[in-house]
Amino acid sequence: MGMPASAMAALWPFILAAASGILAADTPHPRSSALHHLTKQLLQKYRKEVRPVHDWTEATTVYLDVSVCAILDVDAQNQKLKTSIWYHEVWDDEFLSWNSSMFDEIREISLPLSAIWVPDIIINEFVDSERSPDLPYVYVNSSGTIKNSKPIQVVSACSLETYTFPFDIQNCSLTFRSILHTVEDVDLAFLRNREDIKHDKKAFLNDSEWELLSVSSAYEVLQSNAGDFAQIQYNVVIRRRPLDYVVSLLIPSVFLMLVDLGGFFLPPTCRARIVFKTSVLVGYTVFRVNVSGKMPRSSVNTPLIGVFFAVCMAFLVLSLSKTILLVRLLHAEQGSGQECPLWCLRGHTDSEGPRMDPGAPLAGVTESRLSQEHQDPSGTLEEAWPQLRFISSYFQTRDQAHRWEVGWLALLERFDRLLFQGYLVVLGLYAITLCSLWALWSSS
Repeated sequence: MGMPASAMAALWPFILAAASGILAADTPHPRSSALHHLTKQLLQKYRKEVRPVHDWTEATTVYLDVSVCAILDVDAQNQKLKTSIWYHEVWDDEFLSWNSSMFDEIREISLPLSAIWVPDIIINEFVDSERSPDLPYVYVNSSGTIKNSKPIQVVSACSLETYTFPFDIQNCSLTFRSILHTVEDVDLAFLRNREDIKHDKKAFLNDSEWELLSVSSAYEVLQSNAGDFAQIQYNVVIRRRPLDYVVSLLIPSVFLMLVDLGGFFLPPTCRARIVFKTSVLVGYTVFRVNVSGKMPRSSVNTPLIGVFFAVCMAFLVLSLSKTILLVRLLHAEQGSGQECPLWCLRGHTDSEGPRMDPGAPLAGVTESRLSQEHQDPSGTLEEAWPQLRFISSYFQTRDQAHRWEVGWLALLERFDRLLFQGYLVVLGLYAITLCSLWALWSSS
């Protein structure tokens, strides 16, 4: 006998309610889950303002670890280093421990960072804030050990030495310490072995201009009037890859110096030497303008290559000035040598003799030959005496000018040889210094 359809329709609501109750009994509610109960129990009476120890005389030890990921920027002008690091810190919170057997064997959970006590660790060299991803959670295990890991972009102050550019090696430190708690409250320790930290390059992106050499570390207690503070210092040692600068900066500079050195083989009295030296000076100037963007700017020290450029330009300017002076002197002597015979032929005399016409000497000599038998010899000598004096004075002046010119030429040639030898010494020192710096860079 079947039930009427109307009776079945009336029973359907009760059947659905019973099925829902069965499903609700088999599926635990999120509010009644073990994880929810554990989190609620841990944070219900937790006070994040208080250092998490039962005995306040015991120090909280914070274990630190740093992994350098990349060198983002080296600002020599402002003496700043921008690095990307992974920062790890581990400490024990005595108020966040539990018995895992009572909570479905849960041994580790994540908690909001803003809900628990966090050590106030800062970086002493920190000078600027950069955009870093904010990770709002930390891991806590059943024994109360908290692990906080996060990436940080650090802009730190660093004493950058650019004297040996482009073979420079920089050593910048990152010092971690508590800003408020003394070593009696918060102590620091290494999370890993110091040798493992020093040679760890796994996380470093080795495709930039800088190469990571080592990250040495040291622990010390800083004594001050406010108390003794524990601190851990990481020394990040990096070196520049110089190949691009060798090809685009050093080799062209050596070629330019060799061309300038070849100008000393031109005759010192050659006017083309002025044109050559001027062209090289223009080349120096254009080269310096083009490479100024590649050379680091620092108010503390000047790169050695910049010092050599300045010295070579000084030698070039001295050599050019000497050549201009020499050509000017020779030009003045040639002009005076052309005017002096005309001055003599015009018959200029001193205050004791009469002024004569330029053709008078030649006419007097011709007439004396034609009428030599009819003239008085004493009168002929008196007329020829002023001319002989002018001729003698002219040759004496010319000889004196020639000796003066020879003296100046010898002095300037000596100075030219001195400049050439000085240029050779500077160029040799430049080459030896670059080779030595490259050898030191390779052995570091």
